[in-house]
Amino acid sequence: MALSTAPYRTGSPTSSAAQRSRTPSPSWSASWEQAVRDGIVKVNPARVTGWQKLYKQAEDELLDPRALALPDWETLLALADALVAASHDEYRGWGEVVIFAACTAAWIGEISGCRVGDIDTTQWIWTLRRQTIPAPGGLTDKGTKGKRARKVPVVEEIRPLVAQRILPAGPNPDARLFTGPRGGRISTAVLRDATHWDDVVTKLGYEHLRRHDLRHTGLTWFADAGVQVHVLRRIAATVH
Repeated sequence: MALSTAPYRTGSPTSSAAQRSRTPSPSWSASWEQAVRDGIVKVNPARVTGWQKLYKQAEDELLDPRALALPDWETLLALADALVAASHDEYRGWGEVVIFAACTAAWIGEISGCRVGDIDTTQWIWTLRRQTIPAPGGLTDKGTKGKRARKVPVVEEIRPLVAQRILPAGPNPDARLFTGPRGGRISTAVLRDATHWDDVVTKLGYEHLRRHDLRHTGLTWFADAGVQVHVLRRIAATVH
């Protein structure tokens, strides 16, 4: 969504109408609130001062998509370890979710929806069929965006991690591959709160990094590995 500068004219208000002209509309603010809940942005620009800085950051990221991606594998592992260390009881699952997200270019909700039976450990392909979303009463599962399953390669670096998570499930293909520490569904908001995400990434020098940006990391790394654009679009679910 392009930010409009119209509601923020400079100068002193001379009337209540002028004051209202600088106030974001409820629908504009509500759209940003949904983006915050989905983990696409960290804050609602309508609720903060210094929105010009946020706009400039978004503009820079559009001009240089690599600004959204982690630079290398070692950085990803360091992030995962730091998030685990910051979480209650140092739950390893949070770090594994982050690594899996960055290596598959998937949304956190899609990772939550992954079942053991969705992973083909012969061809090492993940058939992505569903996602976890917020709903009245809690989190629930539904089909993917566009209601189309898609094939995502499971790269060699994360195959031991995936194999290790499959083992406890035994013969149950419907068991979730990733869960919270109590066995429940996860979401980007749950991950953020459980790992103190904002504090951790700031300390590591990646204060711009959102959970959503793990997806950009995966797509960037796939591209660097020579994956063709039309295949990237299928992995990213941008083919209509």
